Amino acid sequence: IKKEGNEMKKGPIGIFDSGVGGLTVLSEIKKQLPNENFIYLGDTKNFPYGNKSKEQIIEFAIQNTKKLIELGAKIIVIACGTATSQAIDILKEKFDLPIIGIIEPTVEYIKKQSVERIGVIATEGTIRSGAWERTLKEQIENIEVINKACPMLATIAEEGRATSEEGRAVIKEYMEPFKRNRIDKIILGCTHYPIYEGLIRAELGYPVELINTGIAVSKELEQYLKENNLFNSEEKQEDLIYLTKPEEEFKIIAKNLLDFDVKIRQITWHIRFLWI
Repeated sequence: IKKEGNEMKKGPIGIFDSGVGGLTVLSEIKKQLPNENFIYLGDTKNFPYGNKSKEQIIEFAIQNTKKLIELGAKIIVIACGTATSQAIDILKEKFDLPIIGIIEPTVEYIKKQSVERIGVIATEGTIRSGAWERTLKEQIENIEVINKACPMLATIAEEGRATSEEGRAVIKEYMEPFKRNRIDKIILGCTHYPIYEGLIRAELGYPVELINTGIAVSKELEQYLKENNLFNSEEKQEDLIYLTKPEEEFKIIAKNLLDFDVKIRQITWHIRFLWI
């Protein structure tokens, strides 16, 4: 059942990811749209998405979208590179609700610049799908894309070890192609990766634009809400975070790396966190 008018406007923006990474997108959206309400769903039970089959990822994405719609979302943001690359078309066909992924808005942002060569770092599943390279080449003539799968980064971030020795070691390994082929722009094609921005810059040792997909998504979302008169016009409500499985590190990472305070209010089929 579609909600009308003010009921629709005050509905929250629904955001999902496999875990803590999508908070980097939520962080950017909250800066751009401070008066909106948010529901965030971290599918920690099925993390990581990067090594799952396309069929599994589609199934998880459908479950997450259904749950966010049940919770009243007026629009869905897929704050996950893997789910965007493999499930967005299915979700758009299946659900009568606006759905925004991280790929198209980011490529739109890159199109406005003069770019001949770009790096993409993402999960194995995303790189395997070819979605970033395909979309970039469809939209930007003669662009050269250097892809690098970084299978360990999301897991290390999820465990709260991004700045550990292991975190530094894998960044060193994964940045090797970009040290050999100096490149001035790299897309952070997984939403966990902005957590590593400082380490990546230090390892490369030259000026590089690290493209945070959350910034492009937040601008696209603002434009959509404006064009469709969907801005929340009422008092802002408390934002909610749901996880499909308890994850101790989630709260710590949210606070330490993203400056979010979250707390547990109740446990049912998920853990429910509310912003303080």
